[in-house]
Amino acid sequence: MLAEIITIGDEILIGQIVDTNSAFIATLLNMNGVSVKQISSVSDNREHILKALDEAKERADIIIITGGLGPTKDDITKKTLCDYFKTTMRFDETVYQDVVNIFASYGKDVTPINRKQAEVPEICSIIRNYNGTAPGMWFDANGKVFISLPGVPYEMKAMMQEQVIPKIKKQFKLPAIYHKTVLTQGLGESYLSELISDWEDSLATDNIKLAYLPSPGMVRLRLSTKGNDEKKLRSTVDKKIEELKVLIAEYIYGYEIYGEEKESLEQMVGRLLRNKKKTLSTAESCTGGYISHLITTVPGSSNYYIGSIISYSYGVKEKELGVSKQLLEKHGAVSQPVVEQMAKAIREKYKTDYSIAASGVAGPGGGTDEKPVGTVWIAIATTDKVVSQKFLFGKDRQRNIHKTAAAALNMLRKELEESSFAL
Repeated sequence: MLAEIITIGDEILIGQIVDTNSAFIATLLNMNGVSVKQISSVSDNREHILKALDEAKERADIIIITGGLGPTKDDITKKTLCDYFKTTMRFDETVYQDVVNIFASYGKDVTPINRKQAEVPEICSIIRNYNGTAPGMWFDANGKVFISLPGVPYEMKAMMQEQVIPKIKKQFKLPAIYHKTVLTQGLGESYLSELISDWEDSLATDNIKLAYLPSPGMVRLRLSTKGNDEKKLRSTVDKKIEELKVLIAEYIYGYEIYGEEKESLEQMVGRLLRNKKKTLSTAESCTGGYISHLITTVPGSSNYYIGSIISYSYGVKEKELGVSKQLLEKHGAVSQPVVEQMAKAIREKYKTDYSIAASGVAGPGGGTDEKPVGTVWIAIATTDKVVSQKFLFGKDRQRNIHKTAAAALNMLRKELEESSFAL
C-alpha cells in the first residue's frame, strides 16, 4: 500500500514555515503498514494543485493533502477539489454545528465568512475537526483514496490519529512494517559502509533495506522490512543485527525501534548513572558547555550531575583546575596530559564518581601542522583510573563541537557499561 503526501501553501515554498506535517503523517503511515512514495509541496494555485493530484494518483493508493482549507480567499483547496472531482458544494449541518461549538467555546458568534467552513464537496465524507473550524474530507475515487486535512498541525494530528488511520486500517488490508535502528558512534559513514559491505549485501536475501542516517558524531543504521507476520519480521531483523555486532560491536551504543520511545545518548548515560547511584562532573574547553547542555536536557539530571567548569583559557585551567603552567607550555592545552589533568581535577574538586574533560581545536582557525583544526582530546576519570582518546574531526566548528560532545558521552557510556558495577 503506497501513499503520497501533498502540502499546499505558498508559506512553505518561500520558507516562511517548515513543513512538519509531512514528517508526522509519514511516520504514522509507516507505523501502520503504509509506505510513503513521495512528499511534495505546491503553491496556492489551482493548476499546480490539479497537476499534483493527477501525478500522485498514478503513483499512490492513498493521497493525503494538507493546507488551504481556511475561510479566506487564498484558501482554494476545497474549490479545487470540487473541480477535480467534477462535483458541487453542499452545506453540511454537522460541520456547521462543530464550527458553532468552537466559536461558542470562545464566547463568540459564527461570522459569515466562517459559516462557509461548513460548505464541502458533495461527494466527500467528512472528517470532523474538534479542535478547529476546517473539516477534513475523504474522497473515494476509482480505487484511490484522497484525504484533505487542515494545515494547522495540532488539528491535523488529532484527525490523523483518531479518524484517518482507523478508517484506512478498516478499508485496506495492510502489511506489517518493522524498522529497527542501530545507533553507532566513532565511525564515519563511508568507513562504516566499507566495514559492513558484505553484511549489507546479505540483507537483500531477507528482504531487508538498510538506510544510513548520519548526524554529527554518530551514524544511525535503520533496517526496514515488511510482511504479514510481525513476530517473524522482528526475529529476522534481530538475527541480522547479531551478525552486525560481530563486525562493529564496539561502535554500537544502542537501538531504536520505530514507533517506540527513543533513548538518546545523554538519556542512556543518565539512566546508567542513576541506576548505579553515581555522580558526574565535566570540565570543558572547546565545547564551551555543550556537553553540560546535553546532560542537563535530561529530566532528573540533577540527581547525578553536579556541575561543570568551562576552562576556555590557560588561566582558568591553571586557577580553577590546577593544571600546571609547565604542563600547558610543554604540551599545549590540546594534549593528553592536560585533558587527563582536567578530568582528574574536576572529579576531585566536585567529589564525583565520574568526570568528563574535553579540549580541542574547534576551528576554523587555531590549527597547526601538529594539531590541525578538528584535533580533540577527551578524558574520562573514575575513582581509580583515567582513560583518554584523541580524535581528528573535520573543519566545521559547530560540527566539531557536536561530534566532541557525542564522543565524550559515548566514552562515558562505555566506562559505565564496562565497570564492575554494570547492571
